[in-house]
Amino acid sequence: MQDQPTAASPDPLKLVLYIAGQTPKSVAAIENLERICANMPGRYVVEVIDLKKTPQLAREHNIVAIPTLVRQLPIPIRKIIGDLSDREKVLVHLKVGE
Repeated sequence: MQDQPTAASPDPLKLVLYIAGQTPKSVAAIENLERICANMPGRYVVEVIDLKKTPQLAREHNIVAIPTLVRQLPIPIRKIIGDLSDREKVLVHLKVGE
């Protein structure tokens, strides 16, 4: 068994961005995350959740401020709050690329 694709390709990074409508901070966070992901090595999955449309998720997912980016996978879960304008801070905080 020489061919094992799972060993060569790690699980994708799963990121969830929580926003509240199309506020300037929410729009900036989406744009900044797109820029970060465009230059990020490896595979990733991004989900954007609008808490104006599904407010119950704020309590269920322990979101206390917006925008909030959550790295769900790999575990442990990590969160960063803000518009994600400081790319290096986001990558370090979420431990992307380790």
